[in-house]
Amino acid sequence: MRLFYLTIFLLFCACAPQPANMNNNGTDIIAFGDSLTYGYGAEPEESYPSVLGEMAGREIINLGVSGDTAADGLARIDDLKDYNPYMVLIEFGANDYMRKRPFEQTKQALSDIVDYVQGRGAIAVLVDTGGPGMGKYTDYMKDLSKQKRTLFVPAIMAGIFSDPSLKSDIIHPNAKGYKIVAERIYKRIKKHLPPR
Repeated sequence: MRLFYLTIFLLFCACAPQPANMNNNGTDIIAFGDSLTYGYGAEPEESYPSVLGEMAGREIINLGVSGDTAADGLARIDDLKDYNPYMVLIEFGANDYMRKRPFEQTKQALSDIVDYVQGRGAIAVLVDTGGPGMGKYTDYMKDLSKQKRTLFVPAIMAGIFSDPSLKSDIIHPNAKGYKIVAERIYKRIKKHLPPR
């Protein structure tokens, strides 16, 4: 019977691989993205990184820049050199879609950002915006996540896009919306956070 349970446990572990660089020596958790990371439309303490930090009981460094595409994020990837990353939350794609940037350019930039983060020895987390028309972005991020063994957070804006009570304008969340975003991300990363 003990052998049976051991076999089940090993099969479960095989089906749920750990992300690359788990249990690394980094110290910083960094949110790297566009206006949804920056917290546009809310006060700084209401941004998703700030709320996520409260949930996780640790600081989340906010490196969000409003308006950034994936290529813009890649162009400022050296911003991470000032830190010792344990985990980096990578949230880009919505601006690429809205500005009709070449999809291949977006794919390559996201892949290069993941490579950089993992090359620094940190856990990479692909954060998918989701929303109308962004299906191919979601599909690509899922595939990239499997290929490179990142964590994946799907559709952080699901239900928020269509609910005016959760938005500060036609695109961005308000404080209530960002809290939902933070909850969705926390649910996916909490068991991979380092001990406090």
